[in-house]
Formats: sequence, C-alpha cells, structure tokens
Amino acid sequence: MKTIQYSLENINGMGIATITFDEPNSPVNTMCLQWQDDMADVAAQVAQDKDAIQGILLASAKSTFFAGADLKATMRITPADAQKVYAEIERLKKNMRFLETLGKPVVSLLNGTALGGGWEVALIGHHRIAIDSPKTQFGLPEVTLGLLPGASGVTKMTRHLGLMGAQPYLVEGKLFSPADAKGLGLVHDLVAPGDNAAAEMKTRALAWIAANPSAQHPWEAKGYKVPGGLPSSPAVAQMLVVAPAMIKKQTRGLYPAPEAIMACMVEGLQVDIETALRLESRALAKLMTGTNAKAMINTFFFNLNAIKSGQSRPKDVPRFKPTKVGLLGAGMMGAGIAYSQASKGIATVLKDVSQEKADLGKSYSAKITQGRVDKGRMTADKQAEILARIQPTAKVDDLQGCDLIIEAVFENRELKARVTKESEPMLAPGGFFASNTSTLPITGLATASSAPEKFIGIHFFSPVDKMQLVEIIRGKQTDDETVARAYDYVQAIGKMPIVVNDSRGFFTSRVFGTFVMEGIAMLGEGIPAAAIENAGIQCGMPVGPLAVIDETSLSLSVHVMDQTQADYAAEGKTYTPSPGEAIARRMVTELGRAGRAAGGGFYEYPAEKGAKKFLWPQLKPLFEKADAQWNITDLKDRLLFRQAVETARCLSENVLTTVHDANIGSIFGIGFPAWTGGAMQFIYGMGIEAFEARAAELAQKFGAGFALTDAVKAAIRKYQPQY
Repeated sequence: MKTIQYSLENINGMGIATITFDEPNSPVNTMCLQWQDDMADVAAQVAQDKDAIQGILLASAKSTFFAGADLKATMRITPADAQKVYAEIERLKKNMRFLETLGKPVVSLLNGTALGGGWEVALIGHHRIAIDSPKTQFGLPEVTLGLLPGASGVTKMTRHLGLMGAQPYLVEGKLFSPADAKGLGLVHDLVAPGDNAAAEMKTRALAWIAANPSAQHPWEAKGYKVPGGLPSSPAVAQMLVVAPAMIKKQTRGLYPAPEAIMACMVEGLQVDIETALRLESRALAKLMTGTNAKAMINTFFFNLNAIKSGQSRPKDVPRFKPTKVGLLGAGMMGAGIAYSQASKGIATVLKDVSQEKADLGKSYSAKITQGRVDKGRMTADKQAEILARIQPTAKVDDLQGCDLIIEAVFENRELKARVTKESEPMLAPGGFFASNTSTLPITGLATASSAPEKFIGIHFFSPVDKMQLVEIIRGKQTDDETVARAYDYVQAIGKMPIVVNDSRGFFTSRVFGTFVMEGIAMLGEGIPAAAIENAGIQCGMPVGPLAVIDETSLSLSVHVMDQTQADYAAEGKTYTPSPGEAIARRMVTELGRAGRAAGGGFYEYPAEKGAKKFLWPQLKPLFEKADAQWNITDLKDRLLFRQAVETARCLSENVLTTVHDANIGSIFGIGFPAWTGGAMQFIYGMGIEAFEARAAELAQKFGAGFALTDAVKAAIRKYQPQY
C-alpha cells in the first residue's frame, strides 16, 4: 500500500490495528485512485487479522486528517464514465462499510481538518476524538462545488442529526469547529492542542475501545429513532411540502446539487441503510459526470486556490505588510476601504476636503461595528480598537509616512491629478500610490505622478465591506514590485485580488458595461422591461440589467460615456456608441430618470417603509412595441454571451492574462452566474465549437457585440485549462 500504513500491535493486552493515512508527495490525504485501491487492500488485511483485532484506530500522518476527493481526477471524468464512476463509489463504500460493521470498535483520531470526503472517512469511526484547535474545520462543503457527499456523508449525517438538523451541513455546506462538532454529537471527545495531543488522543481511544468492545453506529442498533422523526411524521412532512420550493427559489433551478442532496436525505430515511447508500452513489455519479460540478470545481477550487497562492503575483518580490495607509476621499468608497483596513489592524488616515466630511466617513465604521456589538458579535473593546486606527483629517500633512496612499475621489481626471500631486510627497520612502478608479486608464492617470512606476490601480467594489473582489490594474510603467505589493495589500485586508493590464474600463467595468447596455438595448428594441429583468434573473445574474444600472447610477454611466467620447476625440479615434447608449442618455437628460440615488430610473422607489420598488410604468408607453420579436432563450443568451465574448476579447487583447482572474473576477466582481463557473468557464463548459456557433448566430441577429474574430477564437483555445 502506498497511501496507507497498517500495523497490528498488542497494546494493553488488546490487538489494536492502526490505519494511518499518508499520501506520498502530497501535503494532504486525498481519495485518489491509489488510496481507493489501498482501502481495498487494508480491508482485506483487517479481514485476515480479524480474530486478533480488538479495536481499530484511524489516524493521519499529515498535519490535517484528510482533505477529501481528488478533484483533478473529477475534472477528467466524462458523461460516458457514469457507470464506472458509480462502481468506484460503491467499491469505496463497501470497504468503508466493512470496517464499521466488522463488530470491532473503530476510533477516528482527528488531528486536524477533515472536509468533504475527509469528514466521511472520519464518520467511519464509531467514536471520534479531535484536537480542539481553532484552525481545525470539519464539514461537507461538496454542495459549493456542485457535488454531494456520496461516500456515505448524506446518509450518515441525516441519521445522526435528522432531516432538519442535517440540512445546514448538507444542503448549505456549513462548516463547523471541533467544539461545534462536540455539541452536535458528531465528535465525542476533545483534546487540548499541544505537543502531547496525539498521544492523549490515542490513550483515550484505547480506554474507549476497552470499555466498548462491541461498538456500532447508533442506527445499527434495534429500535433506533432518527432525531426529529421520519419523513412520514407530521412535523417533518409539513416541512417537506415547502422545502423543494425554498431550494428552487434559492437555486432558480440552475444548481442540481442541493436538490439531489435533499432527495437523498428524504428517500434515504425511507429505506434501509444499504439502499440509502446506493441512492447516494447514483446521485453523486450523476453530478460528477455533469457540466455544473466541473464548472464549480474548476472555479471555486482550482481558480480560487490559484488566487490565494498568488499565481498572478510577480515572483521574487519580498512580501509586503502594510502598516499605515492613507485614503483620499471619505465618501462611500473611502469610508468602506477605511473600515476594511482598520478591521485588519492597519493604521488608516482618512482625508477629505473638510474635517466634517472626514469625520462622516469614519462614522461609517462606527455604524458597522455598532451593529455587531449590538448583536454580540463584537466586543466594545474590539470596536474601540478598530475606530482608534482611523484618523479622519482635512490636512494633507497627516498622510506623512504612509506605505500606500489610495485616492478614492470622483471620476474626474483633473481632480485625480490634483490630489495625486498634493499627497504623493507624503509617502514613506519606497511607498506607492494607487487610484481606485473604475474606468479611467491608469497609464493616463499616472502622468500626474512623479514616479509612474510606483503608480497602480486598486479598484474596489461597492459596498467595500461586503464585496470580496479587488481588481489590481497594472499601468504601462507600473513595475513588478508595485504589483506584488498591491497584491499583498489586498490579501492583508482579507480580500481577493485579480491582476489585469491597463485599458479603458479594465476588465470588470468593461464587461459589466456590456451586460447593462445589452439590457438597455433590448428595451430600445421594444422588448418589455419585465421580460428583460426576468431573463437576467433566470440566467442566474443577481438582478436584472435595468435594476443594477439604477443602483450604480445612470448619470454616472452617461458621464463615463462622455469622458470616453472626449478621450477618443483627443486621440483622433472614431467613437461608436453601443445600441443602448441613446436610451441611457434619454433617460437622464430628457426624462430626468438618473437612477435610484436621484429618486428613480428604470424603477420607481416608493418612500413608504417596506414598500418594494417596481418598474417605472412609463417604460411601457415610451419604449415597448407590440410587434417586437423576442423569446426568453435569446434574451438569456444575449445577457450571458455578451459578457463572455467581451471577457474573451480581454484575454485576446492581453487585458486579462489568466483564466482564473477572468472567472473569479466575473463572478465576484460582476455577478456572472456561479453555476457557469465564470465567464470563460461558461465557454469551456458549453464546448468551444458550440459557443462559437451560437455567438455567430447572435451576432447575425443582434449585432457586432457578439462577433468573434480569429484572434479572440485563438485566445479562447490558448487559455483552455488542462487537467
């Protein structure tokens, strides 16, 4: 066996078989094919030694217990492999089941994190002992990757906790600590962390084995009752009437895993455990061979890990730890960035044109933290610490000694140049300057800097305290050290950085613009506004294009159009407006509908408390056409394809240089549907040829926004991930 060490020793007069997981050349244990083979071998060895065994210990030679499935292998599975996948799952479960039904007590020694398949391995043990470390996590997050816990996780967790109790941990993938696990009865004993923790776990395990020679899982005992009752009990049956509808409301039918998990939970309690385990295997094989799981694994595991591990960060640059950061502008963005920094221990200078405005910006942090104090999620002392780190000021001299200064003022080139020149001399030696612009090219803004190589774009999203993505924009003269330091800064405040090259709108604003403008163009074609908004929701966007442009401000969009047009004229280029621009301008200039902040845009916003917004009734007489030709499939495809095509163009133009930045940026920055795995994974999941054919069809019907040039097609193929 290559991934498992097996020993049989006489300890305290008992034959103790120790099964230690230790995958070679890997920092963690996974359910790789070799491990599955080794599990068959270890089961055979245990069967051979059965008469000499009084107890079995499951342990890990790694710093964690077990990491779960081999996801790279999952990415290589095709729909044709369904039967083979089912057989492999069943073989693995047969060996796991053999150990737990042998009639010998099994104890899992949880020295660290056990997630997914790792937690299912832990559940083999009749008794589970864990080291109570704050770093340790347990749980079954498979649903977040489009999968279900098919190595007995659904079946066992449902029998342990009941239908209602298990739902958060299976349908939602909620994780839990060792202490939480003890409270739930999923871990039976906790050991304090320390050098002797492993030895203490073993001592307690041996004592438990001696005291429980005929241990078994609770549900194997005659008369066992599932907590909360079976699906047939009145209270549970009442819940089951609404549960599928609640799941459908959340998933919009685009995520098959939650529905499959709920089906396995309910059906599994109506049959014996062996049948329940088979139902689970079938459901997992179906999900593993589908496109949704591949899309979500690719992005939420591999792409996210690429960002966390710094694959887009320039190499060979020492790590940077910011200690003092200045912010110019205490409006919504500056105030949000100030809170994000201060909550992570960074001294923050928040500057505005007056002390009053700067103080108002700081009050945003007071409001957020007070809400947490009131709910018992933060102590008053912790709140005071955070607020003490924010220094509101109207004096530029207070920025002296900052490692980094970020300007977050209005999107006006002259204003940005003025504050850059004024504050840049305050930087500490070796410090760097950043602009939080969302659209203005960084290379142009850097002309106001005395050190353009130390000038970079750091684009936050609103509201900053909730949005995890930050877009780092490298100007033409920005050096590697500055990019690396910006990357480190973003990670230091607990957010996800993507790195893009300079261009108008960069990546996220540029692609977001195509989404909203395509929606407005549809309105201009006479398509009902409600149909456009519903198409956005149905394809998986958080809200429809008209709703989101209202939130971000129609007047701001018009301002960006005007700025772009002026820049094109200055550069001697011809500006071609998109089909939706005329409607956007008309809404602002002629109809006085500039968006939510201005009182109304495409929607009306009633002043009454609790009243919901609704589409402006005048949209129907102003724009809707009775003879407009449309269908919901075209509307949904237009909204998704337009963004995916623009993302592929960003790759072909070297604005984007990696697929992981494209996918993570599109989901966390723009709201591209997570079920697709992101804008580029949407293309790869559909199949390149099928995507190109449909894009050509949309281009013929709806314009050049969907057209794919040879260069774009080449970029799509060049960046296709291989597993």
